[in-house]
Amino acid sequence: MVEIDPAVCIPAALQAQADVVRVGIAVSGGGDSLAALVLAVEALGAGAVSAVTVDHGLRASSDAEARAVGRICADLGVDHTILPWQGDKSGNLQDAAREARLRLIGAWAQGRVDAVIVAHTRDDQAETLLMRLARGSGVDGLSGMAAARWHGDVLWLRPFLTVSRDALRAVLRARGITWIDDPSNDDPRFQRVRARQALAALAPLGLDAAGLAETATRMGRARQALEAQAQAAMEAQVREDRGTVVIAKAALALQPEIRDRLFAHLLMALSGSPYRPRLNALLRLIADHGALMGCVLADEGAALRLFREAQAVGDLTAPVTQTWDGRWTATGPDGSPNTEIRAMGAQGLAQLSQQAKSGQHSHWRDTGLAQQVLQGLPGIWENDRLIAAPLALWPQKWQLSARPVAAMGKGLTLSH
Repeated sequence: MVEIDPAVCIPAALQAQADVVRVGIAVSGGGDSLAALVLAVEALGAGAVSAVTVDHGLRASSDAEARAVGRICADLGVDHTILPWQGDKSGNLQDAAREARLRLIGAWAQGRVDAVIVAHTRDDQAETLLMRLARGSGVDGLSGMAAARWHGDVLWLRPFLTVSRDALRAVLRARGITWIDDPSNDDPRFQRVRARQALAALAPLGLDAAGLAETATRMGRARQALEAQAQAAMEAQVREDRGTVVIAKAALALQPEIRDRLFAHLLMALSGSPYRPRLNALLRLIADHGALMGCVLADEGAALRLFREAQAVGDLTAPVTQTWDGRWTATGPDGSPNTEIRAMGAQGLAQLSQQAKSGQHSHWRDTGLAQQVLQGLPGIWENDRLIAAPLALWPQKWQLSARPVAAMGKGLTLSH
């Protein structure tokens, strides 16, 4: 495979993202991310680039390393921010650190940059493919890391997935820039390190990073074709009803890969999770119904209904000026500072029943929705008093609307 010039990667990636003007670079101080920073400045100019470093606090030298990145950024004329990772650091440390980076950098990026660039290379792609093979991943997992994906409201770009680690570091050598080698990159306790070592051992068989990365590309094309079929099935078999999803039973007879993709997407979209459910759990839900990912799949005779589980949203609150459960917004009369959106729950339905008895409005049963469905839907509250329930025939001049879930669009594709 011919080595691609790393200098062309960032401009090429941004050509496909017309709205991206300012970029953030996630810089750890390692060779890959420092090279990404240098190349971004050379391609876009320092004024269009901001850098961010997450100080994981896992080594005594981490603070000094983060400040060393800051000095390089100052030399380049780039704004630099250090974000300390605080909180629980037990369990699977690499997974926890990854989640912390996504959360911290995602919050930092809001309103500051149009996209965040991370310097994953062809070698990282190959290592990821090996690890997912070990987990028994299917087409989605074996398509590897996506070159562009939305996580929450942030666009993350990986422009160097076709470039080797050595080629990126050659950028720094040519400019006389040194980088920091993280000792954890050689620690065999971590699965990625073992995958890297396995790749070196498999190279004599012709199983190298370039070949595995090409396999991921081909699997990515297969995945796009499957997602197109799933979207077509979505449009034919799914409709939305008052913030819930009604699924025709014909969807159960779809080819299993398309069926599973459809149900997984709906669960992700309704729950707000960026991650697909585990296959075994998904298959149990489709076969037996019940609860998964804070959602409930119920058989209503003529169709299936997927809706939020009341227990999963029972503690969620949001001022009426903000979004509730990642989907719902309210419009209505000016309320007091205590006016908020909350799940109706058993308490809300009890208040509605009491008011219906006094003739104030229709009973919530007239909605045609089951009690467990309504309990997970939002109402307008003032302290402990339900003051409006637009989804239960008591609008009180309020309206509630939800972001659609049926389109496999921004932030909702089954991406990694």
